[in-house]
Parts: sequence; C-alpha cells; structure tokens
Amino acid sequence: MRTVRDSSGKRYLLLKRSGSSSLVRDPETGAERYVGNEDLEAVDGESPLATAAAGVPAAVRRLITAAPNDRALGLLVELVDRGPLSAVELLDAYDLCESDLHGVIAEFRAAGLVEETRVYGERGYDATALATDAVAAIRR
Repeated sequence: MRTVRDSSGKRYLLLKRSGSSSLVRDPETGAERYVGNEDLEAVDGESPLATAAAGVPAAVRRLITAAPNDRALGLLVELVDRGPLSAVELLDAYDLCESDLHGVIAEFRAAGLVEETRVYGERGYDATALATDAVAAIRR
C-alpha cells in the first residue's frame, strides 16, 4: 500500500494498480473508487499508515494517544461534562490517588486537552476546546 494524491492534492491510499487505473481509498470516508493512473502521483516519504490515520479527526487522534486507559478517558469526559473542577474535587470524587491524578493531568496538559485554571481560589483543571471536540466526536 502507498500514499498517492490526485491533481487537486487530495491524498488516498493506493490499494491496487492496473494498466490504466488504480483502486484508491479515501482515508476520511473509507470509500473506494477507481481513478485513472494519469491522475495520480506517489507521495514520497509519507507512510500509508499515517495517511490512514489522517482520516480520523485530529482531536480524536490526540485523545487516543493521551488516554492510556478507561479511568483516564473517564476523567477527561468528566472534565468536559462538569469542568472546571478543582484538584481537591477531583481527588475527592474519583478513585485516583494524587500521583495518578497528576500524572494523567500532566499527560492531558501536554496533549493540549486540559488546562490549569483556578476554581474557588484553588488550583483546578478544565477541558480545552480540543478535548470537547474529541469527546463529542467519539460520542457520536
């Protein structure tokens, strides 16, 4: 499998090539179709797996890489639904010890999914717009 693009610059996954046409898949929709070989050119240096992943919204890809387990995902969903929440509220409400909570929050902050804020004068955390978009997309 290879990454190719058409004359408009749209990228596809090349599935099969014959003498006059090629079967390609649109990574955004998964739709397959035949395109004339003269309308396609190879994209050197781009992994077909990266092209396939590009069909998933960027916010969802970020969430997938940042949430190592269901508890972390649940924490982000709670921040989207209930946030902002203070660190004290998070520790009190959920079954996370302080080091686990801050470890997950640090990963989410590094991924741009959570930002530090003040809640009732205390340190707290809130979901970013990127996190809100990602959670909305996976709930569909």
